[in-house]
Amino acid sequence: MTFPHLIDAPAPGRLGERERSILEFEADWQDRAGGRHDGGKEEAIRARLGLTPPRYYQLLGRVIDTQAALAYDPVLVARLRRLQESRREQSRARLGGAQPGSDRR
Repeated sequence: MTFPHLIDAPAPGRLGERERSILEFEADWQDRAGGRHDGGKEEAIRARLGLTPPRYYQLLGRVIDTQAALAYDPVLVARLRRLQESRREQSRARLGGAQPGSDRR
């Protein structure tokens, strides 16, 4: 099941304008800010993309999981995927290694 209103996807395997804009914004931000995350990024997300920061990060996470994004900017997407996996590992470690859906009694 697809939800075209969630991500602008003109054709399977291709990035839409919104996805390209998100990747280009992230690439520009990484180059300019060295990957630092501060309040300025949230303001830039709103101003440049017209998205709330939570929505931006939700869409970014979905976009970087696609082969089309990897083909579009392999270096950026590989870096973002590594960061995403690192954050997941840190989260699992904080939870004591519990997996989603496991019973933690």
